[in-house]
Amino acid sequence: MIRLFTVIGALSFASLSHACEINRPVIFAGLDWDSVGFHNAVARRILESGYGCKTDAIPGSTIPLLQGVAQGDIDIAMEIWKDAVTDVWQRALKRGQVTEIGVNFPDAVQGWYVPRYMIEGDQARNLAPQTPELKSVSDLARYKEVFADPEEPGKGRFYNCVAGWSCEVINSNKLKAYGLEASFTNFRPGAGTALAAAIAGAYLKREPILAYYWNPTWVLGAYDMVKLQEPAWNEADWKGIAASGDYPRAVDYPKVEVWIGANAAFVKAAPQITAFLAKYRTSSTLVSKALAYMRDNHVSDAVAAEWFLKTEPGVWADWVTPEIAVKIQSSLK
Repeated sequence: MIRLFTVIGALSFASLSHACEINRPVIFAGLDWDSVGFHNAVARRILESGYGCKTDAIPGSTIPLLQGVAQGDIDIAMEIWKDAVTDVWQRALKRGQVTEIGVNFPDAVQGWYVPRYMIEGDQARNLAPQTPELKSVSDLARYKEVFADPEEPGKGRFYNCVAGWSCEVINSNKLKAYGLEASFTNFRPGAGTALAAAIAGAYLKREPILAYYWNPTWVLGAYDMVKLQEPAWNEADWKGIAASGDYPRAVDYPKVEVWIGANAAFVKAAPQITAFLAKYRTSSTLVSKALAYMRDNHVSDAVAAEWFLKTEPGVWADWVTPEIAVKIQSSLK
């Protein structure tokens, strides 16, 4: 902050002129999940306000858009989940078609969550803890009555991942490996919106719920949820539990680094933009907070990006040069 405002006072607008390195719109991969929309909007606003660039985004699904990055039809992908797109991305890397610029956020997590009020209570609502000693999945069996399934008396309800997603299979295998099949029903929502609605509905009423979820998402940005402990991740047991419902040992989901990638020719043609993207660094908590802001205020990605740039200069000012930071800050006024 000190650096930013010192520069603002020292520089004139005449010295801040900046022409984009690319004489056409910089194209982003408009991948079809919420956090990408936020990152695209932030990066696009910085390039437009700070670097004098025109930008655009092409919407679509993961594989076609990453192939577009490899072919040069798309310049930048703000989220590369390498574990999920191993084949298409690794082929492009080996051919020299794409470049991994840097880590966007290093702490994408997923797991089994309960609301914090269940463990610690909620003094504001005069709510006592319902599961005060619940820390790990190994503690769940003794609390099955608390998470009672309304359709199957005597069992608790575990809200699994969406039916048909790979995490649904892994969670089902985990439920068996943890010895919880006799204590909990394996409830599979039909859509991501249904799972989010179940968590939101329970949370707002301060009711018990045990559910799988992942970060970054608006749900974990809006609600104070506690991730239950699981045995530490290791590759052998992870591969085993992911592959078989009869595998006896389950482990935690791996923490994932999510990368920023770009077309290799674009990287060579735009070293200043690449330098900015290499410094672009967020966290799953920060992104979840932004997604919750979008949902609570019913605003677009672009509005959320402006809110972020106004409220978090201590985060983004170091991504760019002092001169560029001045231009962005001035555009926000």
